[in-house]
Amino acid sequence: MMRASRLHLLTITTLLVALGGCASVPQATPERDAEAKQFITHPGFASIYIYRVDFGGNPSSNDPVIHVDGRLIGATIPRTYFRVDVLPGERLLHGFGYDQGSIKVNVRPDEITFVSLDAMGGTSHFRQVDPETGKREILRCCSLMENWAPGLRPLFR
Repeated sequence: MMRASRLHLLTITTLLVALGGCASVPQATPERDAEAKQFITHPGFASIYIYRVDFGGNPSSNDPVIHVDGRLIGATIPRTYFRVDVLPGERLLHGFGYDQGSIKVNVRPDEITFVSLDAMGGTSHFRQVDPETGKREILRCCSLMENWAPGLRPLFR
């Protein structure tokens, strides 16, 4: 019985320490950002670039938390983007909780899909854009954010 209590306490302590270190989505290194901005796909996979320009206004305290097919990607902030590599097919991008914004995109192998995101009033407004527009806007405004690793659940504000 004593051993189980110690294991339980160790598990709780480990989780609290891990959550404390996950308060925000980490920004990628400049090298990873430059690599992602080469817009190269992985053979047999599709890439989705989800970007948020938001050049004006006040930063939102309710930045959308993005999921792809139910998998947590991360919380967005203005002037950033995520690159998500997925299997080809129909994919659902959506917000979380009170954020009911979503879009379905059909992605093809060895191709890149660009999705612009506007966050207004606590809702994500997704819009698929042509590749040239997506590349141009990402190069002009945005920095790469790291995706959350599978199974990792960050502590949101």
